Amino acid sequence: MAIKIKDQPFYVQSTAVLLGLVLLVYILATLTDILVPLAFAAFLAVLLNPLANRLQRYKLPRAAAIAIAMAIAILVVAAVFYFLSTQMIQFGDSLPMLKKKFGEISLNLKDWIQGTFGVAVAKQDQMVKEALGNSQAMVGKTLGGLIGTLGIVFLLPVYIFFLLLYKPLILNFLFEVFAEENSKKVSEVLSETKGAIQSYIVGLLIEMVIVAAMNSGALLLLGVKYGILIGCIGAILNLIPYLGGIIAIALPVLMATVTKDGYSTQLGVIVAYIVIQFIDNNVLVPRIVSSKVQINALMSIVVVLLGNQLWGISGMFLSIPFVAVLKIIFDRIDDLKPWGKLLGDNIPTRHIGERWGNRRKKAVGVSE
Repeated sequence: MAIKIKDQPFYVQSTAVLLGLVLLVYILATLTDILVPLAFAAFLAVLLNPLANRLQRYKLPRAAAIAIAMAIAILVVAAVFYFLSTQMIQFGDSLPMLKKKFGEISLNLKDWIQGTFGVAVAKQDQMVKEALGNSQAMVGKTLGGLIGTLGIVFLLPVYIFFLLLYKPLILNFLFEVFAEENSKKVSEVLSETKGAIQSYIVGLLIEMVIVAAMNSGALLLLGVKYGILIGCIGAILNLIPYLGGIIAIALPVLMATVTKDGYSTQLGVIVAYIVIQFIDNNVLVPRIVSSKVQINALMSIVVVLLGNQLWGISGMFLSIPFVAVLKIIFDRIDDLKPWGKLLGDNIPTRHIGERWGNRRKKAVGVSE
């Protein structure tokens, strides 16, 4: 006779869950080079699927429709990279001047520290050298993540093409692997997952364009050099939930420090970015990005950090849509509904313990 885990004591259930999580994390970490490109491809295939279906309505073969849809997407991405590359060429022309200016500012800062705190310049250089030495491992990890991201770019087209081509086969497998009485739930999960992924990715792209325009406009008005380039980079960093926006502020502040005298421009940049972040977090994200991906802020930050720990930069981008898919699945399975509520953004007005306490008081009052 089979023994169900849910009939076992709590410590047995928790041990089984922890062992399962450890095994899952180990598999995900071991197969990073395979799973990360496949995950990106799956999300992008869901995004391109409506375009491929629309092209098929014009009597095009499925393979040709998929190829045309991918070609359109590649052209759009190439146009964006071309625009950014022209801005980066201009930035490269001024790099020697910026390096010289940065050296002057660095020397003045060292003299100020020596005069204010009594730390000799040689001692400061030694401290900086030690700090750089200690950060080599972190830099190496970051570079490794970037190299892995570049590797993803070459695998993505292949994966996307075959995922779209074999979509009917994959869907049939998902329906057949579950019992027939669960077909309705499977259909609902697949439909909501597709809608959530499409809504999230399209929303992110729209948000990125709006934030890039606001960043660039603010920097150009403040007279910061290469405002368009820095504004676009800031918008790309802003795709990393909650953390990217903070990192993006450092770039224009550093550029203003190197190219401008005084500190009024830096203060203006900080104020402008705070206003932009307020608009982004309170207007753009709720109305554009989070229409179907209802993950609360606490869980968003936690899963982004966990994604970074597991898969680096790629994990930070994949974490939110991945958890959104999990929430859709959790909400459809009775035993996992509490986990779905934990991930969600609906805050109950009263907790269960309070309700049970009130019931107990009423019961005691009646008995008396």
